[in-house]
Amino acid sequence: MTGSGSGATPRPETLMAREAREAPARCVEQLRSNADLVREAGRQLRALAPPFAATLARGSSDQAAAFAKFLFETHGGMPTLSHAPSTGSLYHATSPNFRGVPLIAISQSGRSPDLLAAADDARAKGAVIVALVNDASSPLAERAQIFVPVQAGPETSVAATKSFICTLVASLHLAAEWSQDVGLLGALGDVGAVLEAAAGADWTAAVEPLRDASEMLVLGRGPTLPIAGEAALKLKETCNLHAEAFSSAEVAHGPMTLVGPGDPVLALAPLDIARTGLRERLEDFAARGATVIAAGSADDVAPAAIVLPMRTDVHPALAAIAQIQSFYGLANALSLARGYDPDRPPHLNKVTRTL
Repeated sequence: MTGSGSGATPRPETLMAREAREAPARCVEQLRSNADLVREAGRQLRALAPPFAATLARGSSDQAAAFAKFLFETHGGMPTLSHAPSTGSLYHATSPNFRGVPLIAISQSGRSPDLLAAADDARAKGAVIVALVNDASSPLAERAQIFVPVQAGPETSVAATKSFICTLVASLHLAAEWSQDVGLLGALGDVGAVLEAAAGADWTAAVEPLRDASEMLVLGRGPTLPIAGEAALKLKETCNLHAEAFSSAEVAHGPMTLVGPGDPVLALAPLDIARTGLRERLEDFAARGATVIAAGSADDVAPAAIVLPMRTDVHPALAAIAQIQSFYGLANALSLARGYDPDRPPHLNKVTRTL
């Protein structure tokens, strides 16, 4: 990206932008090298035949966990709950009903004390720890009975990008092998091409209406709700912009009253049945004078003032992953436009240490 004005000095590429662009290649290599490992993990989970599954994560990783939950439930018929880390780390109150239940622990570093303590508490109650971690030498990876390496490679920017995308793809891979869902298994072969196209999609048309915004809503539903959650988190983290994520169905139950003329709304539209009612919702926002920015199928996002480019001829789960790939380019550009350094958000560290 270059600075504005005639003769402006080019801005150096941020680590966030560079690392986000590495994600498609990293995901392709991950799928190749993890093929046998994840196939065996799926076999073990089918043999386990648990009554339910659970996830364990915080921050961006918790959004990835929500994406995994969506896949396990809708494609594998596996009820999946979110296990709060504090239940195990502070209260030591993990239920004995977790015996024989897979606890999918997701972390970039695998070193956060609260996740380690919660995993230990769950394993002591008989849970089967399934770890999706980028650092294969981490304590969380060592604790796991089933380990799926995310293989994003080193990530320097505080804002996680490629590690998040690689975690989503690892979740897709695990869900496909566990459920043996034909659609999910078929989508794995499209990951590289779809994410490469998403990395090249230009979403910077949204920079100008968001440059001076102080707050906004980010909408998703079904596979894109966790993507909206990650987008809202990144807008806070890298752009100092108060963004809140809501389901496009839930937003009508109160939060919609906060939106008025000129307020921005970013809609990350799903391509599956969760798109039901989205066009009408966006029409409502547009009628209020909101600046609607959207990515999705042309008919669904027609009311938007700004339509962001994306492929709509792909599996809905993969399309959701592609949306965050494209969004990271927007977040990087918007952070710079608002005068921030996306690589070094204030008051944040790469590894969050809480208990």
